[in-house]
Amino acid sequence: MTQNEQSPAQLGAPSSWQRIARRIRVPLGFAFAILYLWRARPSWTSLVLGALIAALGLLVRAIASGHVDKNQELAMSGPYAYVRNPLYVGSIVVAIGFAVAARDAVIAILIVVVFVIIYVPTIRSEEHFLRSRFAGYDAYAQRVPRLIPRTVRFGRMTDGFSRALYLKHREYNATLGAMLLWAALAAKILWLPG
Repeated sequence: MTQNEQSPAQLGAPSSWQRIARRIRVPLGFAFAILYLWRARPSWTSLVLGALIAALGLLVRAIASGHVDKNQELAMSGPYAYVRNPLYVGSIVVAIGFAVAARDAVIAILIVVVFVIIYVPTIRSEEHFLRSRFAGYDAYAQRVPRLIPRTVRFGRMTDGFSRALYLKHREYNATLGAMLLWAALAAKILWLPG
């Protein structure tokens, strides 16, 4: 192999697991929700605290969805100015909120495991795609961290927000799904105390 010929792994091409992880993350989420409801032992305090944390994550996801025109242009405004993957950051915060609400160590551990084995490979696969699609991605990736922001100016997060993009991506479904899960947790407190 010459210096200009690199293997897919050297180029950062998605591995077979990365491709599988991208495909199964949504169905796995539904299966996890069933396990979550079975294991969760919420209290009113944990439910309210978890809901406040999750609401912050849902807000980050909502704002991010209004800044990204998927596969059309590289998003670099709003939350994308602070992290390359604000939708995943929002999902992580939502997951933390649900872990707090559940009051179950097994749930918390499973959330971490799912993130590591499903979302980390998915993020890498998506970054490979963006790198191949947008010439400016490497420079952007050098300036902006993957998941943990160096600084955040909340007032600038909504600059350039597009309600049309938010609606196009149907991000409101994440909020509706969270509300259904919160309602199920509240029902569990009322009818299955313990």
